[in-house]
Amino acid sequence: MRIGLIGGGNIGKFLLQSININGLLPGSKIVGLYTRNEQTAGQLAAQFDTESFQNPQSMIQSAEIDVVIEAATIQVVKDYGADILASGKDLVLSSVGALADVDFYRQLEEICQKNCTKIYLPSGAIGGLDILKAAKSIGELESVSIVTRKPPAALPGAPADCEQVMFEGSAHEAIELFPKNINVSIILSLAGLGPDKTVVKIISDPAVRKNSHSIEAAGSFGKLSLVVENDPMPNNPRTSYLAALSVLAVLKNKDAVVKVG
Repeated sequence: MRIGLIGGGNIGKFLLQSININGLLPGSKIVGLYTRNEQTAGQLAAQFDTESFQNPQSMIQSAEIDVVIEAATIQVVKDYGADILASGKDLVLSSVGALADVDFYRQLEEICQKNCTKIYLPSGAIGGLDILKAAKSIGELESVSIVTRKPPAALPGAPADCEQVMFEGSAHEAIELFPKNINVSIILSLAGLGPDKTVVKIISDPAVRKNSHSIEAAGSFGKLSLVVENDPMPNNPRTSYLAALSVLAVLKNKDAVVKVG
């Protein structure tokens, strides 16, 4: 598998190290890289033996690339997601919050159907998605909610000295107000009842050092109660390690003969 990567941040560097250096995806290599900072792009290309592209379009048009990983921002997905899929390349999305826009989501679906391409969504920093998908398959998923608790430094405008509910409402509303913090609610909503029917609460808590997500769901299957407490990436406390690992897991499972879930 020949991979193109958009984004040279924490997740991008983790994937470059894991795939191109550590060989954790046998038979695959990140052969192309784009990141806005040209100096950083050149350094990463030299360090991880890949090609640096000057703009996303040139990478998208490259015949040497089969699949593109977006590890950048929601805006990058909106700017280039359609072009990637229309070019015949599959897309692995890290910034799943872009799909909270229902019209944009449907546009990408239509492009995929027309060009026989696929969008892969990593589970990110949470679990339980397999149960939600199973209940949703027969239309008997009744309710889904998530409570996200983070240190104040991770939430803009949060008080440093006391616990405070920063938001309570739908996943659709949450991603608009906290686009860099609440991708988990969108992936949860896509697996379940959708962004307008998924209830989200975001709490700033100075007593915690890690991000935690408490998921509740109910339906004909019974009840789901799941708590995930995420350790940060070893080299950057602002990024969940599980979020980076889930992107690698999607790539490993993409062409697997036997798939679980």
